[in-house]
Amino acid sequence: MALVLAAVLAFALGDVLTKHLTMRYDVSLVLAGRYVVNLVLLVAFFAPHHGWGLVRTNRTGLVLVRAGCLAVGSLTMGFALRWMPVAETIAIIYLAPFAVMILAIPLLKERVSLAGWLGAVAGFTGILLIVRPGSGLVPLGVAFALLNAGAATVYHLLSRLLARTDTTMAMLFHTALVGSLVFLAALPWSDGSLPGFPDMALLLALGVFATLGHFLFTAAYREAPASLLAPMQYVHLIWAAGLGWLVFGDIPDNLSLLGMLLVIVAGMALALRSHRSQV
Repeated sequence: MALVLAAVLAFALGDVLTKHLTMRYDVSLVLAGRYVVNLVLLVAFFAPHHGWGLVRTNRTGLVLVRAGCLAVGSLTMGFALRWMPVAETIAIIYLAPFAVMILAIPLLKERVSLAGWLGAVAGFTGILLIVRPGSGLVPLGVAFALLNAGAATVYHLLSRLLARTDTTMAMLFHTALVGSLVFLAALPWSDGSLPGFPDMALLLALGVFATLGHFLFTAAYREAPASLLAPMQYVHLIWAAGLGWLVFGDIPDNLSLLGMLLVIVAGMALALRSHRSQV
């Protein structure tokens, strides 16, 4: 659980850096730097131990589709954070776990209890409180955050499907590889100046935080079942709100805070119920 708390802190720090950098530079440039650093670190630290296992996949097509979903998610997240506060953006993308639960019924033949449906309704209600008219959020930013939630839903469904046949490290490698290729290819169409040394250091830190977060998650899953660790992921929203206030001075209004609380409580309750049903 401590590893997951550290992982979501790394992700929240990456979200803050993404917002800072995308407000100053082209989104594709920021993401190219993030994915290239991610790829270099994965190869440097894990290739000596895993060898070709880092590359080898059993369902290559689906692994690449999953990686493409993460690239789309990163792009939409970059644009959402450019116009939106960090906390509200992260809250909206946590629509994904509820959507995964609902779509897993027809796609993965899973069953959802009444409590699960009530949790989903509470989570969706929380999101509606955050994006309600009069909340002051930029509509285009909200649209990109919702697109991110859609991409994340497909990504998580594929992750659950591929976990039966492919290794976590191989999937991490291919997401870094595909993201690097996509955003490097987009660089000729990016506009704006290149980062100076201070922002280049922040770009490097962004890649480090992304890699560290995924590594800590992988390490956590070796120590405890996913159903026990899932509730801790919602601390991401708390980290994001605190860092957003600390760095950018963004303070959600009362209704938005209520919405975030609903998302956290509903998500944690569903995850805890799933854990109890498996022990």
